[in-house]
Amino acid sequence: MKIAFHGAARTVTGSKHLITLKNGKKILLDCGMYQGMGKDTVPLNLDFGFEPSEVDVMILSHAHIDHSGLIPRLCKMGYKGKIYCTRASRDLTEVLLLDSAEIQEDDIKFVNKKNAREGKPYVQPLYTIDDAKRAVMQLRPVEYGEWFKIDEDVQVFFTDAGHIIGSACVHLRITEAGRTQQVTFSGDLGRYGDPILKSPEVFPQADYIIMESTYGSTLHEALAPSDDELLRYIRETCVEKKGKLIIPAFSVGRTQELLYSLNNAQLAGKLPKVDLFVDSPLSMEATDVTRQHPECFNKKLQKVLEVDDDPFGFPGLRYIRSVDESKQLNFRKEPCVIISASGMAEAGRVKHHIANNIEDPKNTILIVGYCEPESLGGRLMNGAKEVSIYGERHEVKAQVGVIRSMSAHGDYEDMSQWLACQDPKAVQRLFLVHGEYEVQKIFRNWLLKKGFLDIEIPERHSETGLG
Repeated sequence: MKIAFHGAARTVTGSKHLITLKNGKKILLDCGMYQGMGKDTVPLNLDFGFEPSEVDVMILSHAHIDHSGLIPRLCKMGYKGKIYCTRASRDLTEVLLLDSAEIQEDDIKFVNKKNAREGKPYVQPLYTIDDAKRAVMQLRPVEYGEWFKIDEDVQVFFTDAGHIIGSACVHLRITEAGRTQQVTFSGDLGRYGDPILKSPEVFPQADYIIMESTYGSTLHEALAPSDDELLRYIRETCVEKKGKLIIPAFSVGRTQELLYSLNNAQLAGKLPKVDLFVDSPLSMEATDVTRQHPECFNKKLQKVLEVDDDPFGFPGLRYIRSVDESKQLNFRKEPCVIISASGMAEAGRVKHHIANNIEDPKNTILIVGYCEPESLGGRLMNGAKEVSIYGERHEVKAQVGVIRSMSAHGDYEDMSQWLACQDPKAVQRLFLVHGEYEVQKIFRNWLLKKGFLDIEIPERHSETGLG
């Protein structure tokens, strides 16, 4: 058995890991899109590092685009097999892939108009809406907590990863020459004590572990203060300075967490009377999917549902549907809160809101999630005094705030807690993926102190033998 790391290797996006058995069978774990990688993004997404038609089965850990976003291209390029995931992931992946395809088609129209004027050749999107629709037909839902037989040699078992709705850690029992070994893939791990989701679950002893390491050198602030910090930013920006609070937020997970926090504040009488907008059609759809899967909620939220049938909605909240409505927000003089995608501020409507508000010191841009360093959100978070947005330079006069405690990724203590159910000496090898290299080296040293003996940080397209 061999494993090759074709994405999220010494970087945080593009998750793709290919297991090849001795009999030639190939199992693909995730097929994610690279995001926020600057000029390298497109070339990275064009290069799988393997032949899609040779893959026998695919298993998806969760719906985030950096884990699912190249599935339509995988299928377009020849993959014909099933794609196993949880039920909630199936519903959410459909929404996200169709949105991704629509964005690509729109972007390509703009690029090709420009190319036509300049006499350059036309380009094609990675995939189209029709490609995404066909790919969704290959998704097959599997329940949490039940060993599922893929064939005579391979079984899969999902445990809750606590990262987003439907997220799973993937556990494979693989039998070769009469010997059975377990390979565990963490996907992305959430935090213990998440306000909405269940905590990551314990799992059977693994022989090999492929583990994310996004925050392997970070200890997050306590979860509870994030609600108070959010209200503080609303009061300071909207009430005291009479400005706009712009919050780039991922449509899946982060937007729902923000709405849940604001709903709780409204119920407690703490939410200032200020207009609040969610300017993202995708966020609307993702919130609807979240509502449809209460089985993923933790016990605390289950209790809330007994007295509040919609923990993601409250008086004064407005969803913005059309582009025209979104543009009208730019002309508002009144204070307001605008939650809009994308979370890294690399694309989508939030980029326009930032461009229109970044030069006014009354306003605040509040970063509430992970941002690739090269992304607009990452540059703002790291203190840039001037940024380029759509080719125009903007001086950063607005306040830039950061709430680190709202991360959907576990920190090194959360990840260590997830590993606590394992005998470190029984783990033959642990691979660190989905992290920046300098962070991974720090986390590797931390895990060595925890008793793990063999820890590798694979490079992109590297392959290694197991067993």
